[in-house]
Amino acid sequence: MALETWLIKVKSAISSSFDSVPKPKLSVISNNKKSNVGVLAFEVAGIMSKLLHQWQALSDKNIIRLRNDSISLEGVRKIVSNDESFLLGLACAELAENTRLVAKAVSSLSKRCEDSNLRSFDRSFEEFANSGHDSFSWVLSSKDMEAKNKKMDRYVTVTATLYKEMEELSVLENALKKTLQCNEYEASVKEQKILDLQQKVIWQRQEVKYLKERSLWNRSFDTVVSILTRHVFTVLARIKLVFGIGHHGYPAYLPRSLSASATVHPTENPNSCNGFVSGPIMIKSSDGFFESNSKILKPPATTLGAAALALHYSNLIIIIEKMIKSPQLVGVDARDDLYAMLPRSIRSSLRARLKGVGFSASDPVLAGEWRNALGRILSWLSPLAHNMIKWQSERSFEQQNLLPKTNVLLLQTLYFANKEKTEAAITELLVGLNYIWRFEREMTAKALFECANLNGLLNFQNSS
Repeated sequence: MALETWLIKVKSAISSSFDSVPKPKLSVISNNKKSNVGVLAFEVAGIMSKLLHQWQALSDKNIIRLRNDSISLEGVRKIVSNDESFLLGLACAELAENTRLVAKAVSSLSKRCEDSNLRSFDRSFEEFANSGHDSFSWVLSSKDMEAKNKKMDRYVTVTATLYKEMEELSVLENALKKTLQCNEYEASVKEQKILDLQQKVIWQRQEVKYLKERSLWNRSFDTVVSILTRHVFTVLARIKLVFGIGHHGYPAYLPRSLSASATVHPTENPNSCNGFVSGPIMIKSSDGFFESNSKILKPPATTLGAAALALHYSNLIIIIEKMIKSPQLVGVDARDDLYAMLPRSIRSSLRARLKGVGFSASDPVLAGEWRNALGRILSWLSPLAHNMIKWQSERSFEQQNLLPKTNVLLLQTLYFANKEKTEAAITELLVGLNYIWRFEREMTAKALFECANLNGLLNFQNSS
């Protein structure tokens, strides 16, 4: 009976400690709920994280890497396209599409703002995208953008920490409730356990309260959307600048402080790595800016993206790559499973290639030649397959992940790869794998046979 009385007192103490913070007037609470971000802070942090990553992707360093490395990948040139303008157009279109998706999320938040200019974000952003007119001077200079990025990065970090601490608070509160309801412990043990948990809960609530004050949680929608709006406008301005979208030289609506050292227009001489030419790389269209880019991102009928096979072929190539590295570890069942993954077109071409091939595979020179040939194919095909998996994975988990993303673009994957050329390369890999797999099995069987004969000879000699 004494324990029950004590438990009632503990519950009352916990309840009073949770409510010990002075409550503001009802009218103030109502205003805060309307203007503060609150639980949407985590969604806002995710948007900010994407904007930070996009700005990083548009840095001089990454744009130069795009020009010199990404579109020059051997695999891209072999099975995607040799046309530099087309490849740069794909890169620009994807970056613009990513910006459009972020802007859509910002637009949703802007509807909660009190500032009428922020509420009209949708219309202003579309006008800026299509005509370059920045009605409210939301495009930041490069120097201001760097300062704002640091502030936004701090918000993202603190808000991510808040999320973890709130999860920890939830775990502690649940543990306390279970302990209060549990009858397995002795009275003294239970009392001490409850006191420990109670203290931890109180400390954790104080930590959560402190982080809410520092994070996006207690910021108004106007404050948050104002930050996001300027970043989205500046990112789009940067895209237009580095890809030369507009008239000759600097577009009139862009501040000169945005660096142009990494602009990526096609060169007059495709074999030259120096110098850029002015002029847009985008296809001229009567559509709006984002509509034009969406059309560019639609894969042609001859590609794996159009056939919805890019991801499947990427997994297939990665499995073949592992088998080629260790053919001696590939069992018959694994080989049959691989064959079952093949689409009808590859099965047909594989059967045609293997027709008339003998069952023997005992030539070490030929096996060495096949290993070299397979290595050369994988050196340019494998990166595109791995990039495809990485690109897809990032978008599958981006809602839960506030961490920076990699700079993999669709043009560096199998999405725009020519279906016929890719299947020809995969068929070649399978033919070579077939030979070195049989060669390894024959060499293993031969070694085992010789070992058995040697053991038999030794046993015969010992018995005689």
